This record gives sequence, structure tokens and C-alpha cells, in this order.
Amino acid sequence: MSQSYIFILKIVIPFSFLPSATGNECLCDLKNLDPVFPKDELTKVETTTLKCVRSITSEKMTDLDRLVLGLQQRMKQLEDNVVGLEKENSNLYAAVSLRIIELEFAEIQDLLNKLNQTTNDYQLLSVQATVQLEDMKDTMVKLEKFDKKQVIKKNRENQMKKNLEQCKEELEASSPPPTVSPGRCGLGQLVKVAGPRTSSLTEYSTSYPYGAWGRDANPAPGDENKYWLVVLTSSNVYGYYVRQYSTLSTLLLGIGPKDTYISSSNPTTNTIQGPNMVMYANALYYNCYNTYYVCQFNLATRTVSTVALPSDTGYNSKFPFGHVTSSYSYTDMDFTTDESGIYVIYATTSNFGNVIITKIETSDPPVFKQTWFTSLHKKTATNTFMVCGVLYATRYLDKETERIFYSYDTKTKKERYDLKIKIHKVKTNIEYLNYDPRDHLLYAYSDAYIVTYELIFQ
Repeated sequence: MSQSYIFILKIVIPFSFLPSATGNECLCDLKNLDPVFPKDELTKVETTTLKCVRSITSEKMTDLDRLVLGLQQRMKQLEDNVVGLEKENSNLYAAVSLRIIELEFAEIQDLLNKLNQTTNDYQLLSVQATVQLEDMKDTMVKLEKFDKKQVIKKNRENQMKKNLEQCKEELEASSPPPTVSPGRCGLGQLVKVAGPRTSSLTEYSTSYPYGAWGRDANPAPGDENKYWLVVLTSSNVYGYYVRQYSTLSTLLLGIGPKDTYISSSNPTTNTIQGPNMVMYANALYYNCYNTYYVCQFNLATRTVSTVALPSDTGYNSKFPFGHVTSSYSYTDMDFTTDESGIYVIYATTSNFGNVIITKIETSDPPVFKQTWFTSLHKKTATNTFMVCGVLYATRYLDKETERIFYSYDTKTKKERYDLKIKIHKVKTNIEYLNYDPRDHLLYAYSDAYIVTYELIFQ
């Protein structure tokens, strides 16, 4: 009778063969000489990282700015009250003013206490974060020794190659955009969109994903630093007031806004429809509610003047901006500013839904000047803006990237479809985009975030 033999092998290196006690089996004695992977250390790094992310937030980083700005305003108010007290003749009024000043002092002291506490908290947070980062760095150096196949190194190399290829593509993949004569506005070719330079939620947080913001492209003396904001508070479609701030800081912190109402909360003929609008010479230009009319709202007189586009102009989402999987509701009309004034961008049935550019004369009421017809179908673009008389259109690439792909020069009437200038987004959609000729920035409203980008010219 033949004997059967059983071989048991455990795959660990190095190993040696030993006979079993019965003599019918060969056992392999395996010894793992590699150290055990420190999974607890990796878990610790992950936990520390999560704590850092939770403790250092954008909201916390603005706490100090809010307190300092509040303190400045309180000090200004206190100064005004002291001046008023010095002018009082009546003992009664003087006593009242003195009491108000005492309350102001108490509020200022409270703000100072909060400022000191916040500063101390920041210092403690900074020390803790530094220690945690150093600890994580040392741990990751130890963990990297277990990367026998150099996966981490390869990933770094691949990421570097990817970044280089992306940079090369942005610089060389397309021929240059249209050359604008320096005599027209003093700028060269648009070669890049840098940024975002500013990115923040407003005081409304994420409540209103559709809106617009920016500066007056032609402000009155004294209003050069003002910023305006309009959110579509009704069904992401309608807006009925303009909110203004004295500076960018007050806008970001939501301090001291001034609201100017155009209509009641119920939509009327003068209600703002859609997120596309601009401010020019203290007047807001936008699509009038439920019509193919352009509205001009004068913030000083609070009056509305209108002018009609062709009767077959698209409105109520007939020719909106959008991309393959989505459209931006009620974006039939787009308003843009450049160095020479205001334009309205729209489409008509008679022009087969292709983009039309019309210059607006900023009289009261407004009137239309020259018009240009393009071959760009409006629904294939996500946004448009004007620079030095050249219309640029953007297209959705993916959740992180938008691309300027098209241009139309109103002077030469030449079109280009081969531009490849990327815009790096902070959120998936950009509902509003406009160029400010005063600072050469693009102002964007992106899923409730207000964002700016810098245009780089050759």
C-alpha cells in the first residue's frame, strides 16, 4: 500500500523544512523578518487630521476680522457721541448723552474682551496645530518606510507630471486669443484667468444659490469702494432689492448693509428676473419680470425705466445658458460691462437661438445702439463677458473647471471657437459672471459663493 504525504506551506520568507512527528508530513517553519505595519500610528494620523480640519475653519478665521471691524464702528460711534455731548447746552440732554456714552464704553469693553479671548484662542490653536503637524510629519516619515513598492514616490512624480502637462496645455494647447489693439483700451491679449482671488459665502450662507454681485463699473464720486449684492430670494428666480456695502470687508462680514427695494416680494413688472445683471452709474440693469424688456433701476430716484428688445427675444428660460446635463434657469438675458459701457446678450427665434450682442446707451430711459449677430448658439455656453469690445463665452468642462472657448470681436466681427483658457471653480456651477474694467477682475456668483478671478493680459 502506498503512503500519502501532506505538505503544509505558509508563505513567509525565510523558511525551512522540518519533518513532522509522524514522519508523514513536511512542515514549513516560516519567520517574518519585516516589522509589523503600525496601523495604530496611521489611525492616529487620520484622527489628528480630522481634528485639525474641524478646528480650523473659514468661519473661525473671519472671527477676528468681524470683531476688529465691529470695534472700529463702535469707536466711530463713540467719537460722534462725544462730539454731540460737547455741543449740548441742556443739562438734561447732556445727562442722556453721557449715559449713551457709558453704554458705548461698556459695549466697547465687551468687544475688547472678546477680541482678547479670540486672539488667545488663535494663539493656542496655532501652537496646538504646529505640534500636531510636526507629530504627523514625523509619523508619516516612519510610515513611508513601509512603502516598499514606492507608491508614494510614484504618486508624487505622477502628480508633478500632471501639473506640468496641465500648465503646458494652458500655455500652448491653443493659439492666442484675439489681439486687441492697445489703442482701444490699453490691454493686450487675454492669456490666462488666475485665481480665485476671493472666495466666500455671504451673510445668507448657502440659502440662495442664484444671485449676482460686484462693483459699479462707472461709480459716482465717493462710491468707488462700494459693492452691491442681489440674491434671488424667490424660487431662485426673482429678486426685489439691491443690497449695498461700503467695502469688500463689510460685504464679506455682512456688516452695515443698505437695502434699496425695487418692488414688493410678490413679482411685479419691475421685479428682477434671473441672476444676470450689472450696476452702471448708480443704476441696475436687468431682465424685467416675465417680459423681453430691459429694466433700468435708478438707485438714487428709485425709479424704473424700460426698453424692449425684439418681440421674438427669448425669456422665461427659452434660450438660457447651460450645458449637457443642466441649464441655468431664467438666464435668457445676460448683461455685461467693459471699458466702453454696457451690453445685453440674448437670443431670438429669428436668429435661430444664436447669441446677439447689443450696446445699451445709458440714458433715461435707456436706448439701444449698435447690434452684432454671432453664430454661437446660446444654449451651448454657460456664461459670457466682454473685455475691450470682445465677447468671451465659457463652457462647462467638469465640476472643477470651466473653459473660455469662444470669442467675438465687435470691431473686426471675427469669431473664434478654439480658445482653451481655463477657469478653476470653487463650486460646480457659475450662475453669474461679469468683468469689471476698473480692476480687471471677473466677478462670479457660484452656488451661493461670491468669487473673483484676475484676468492676465499679455
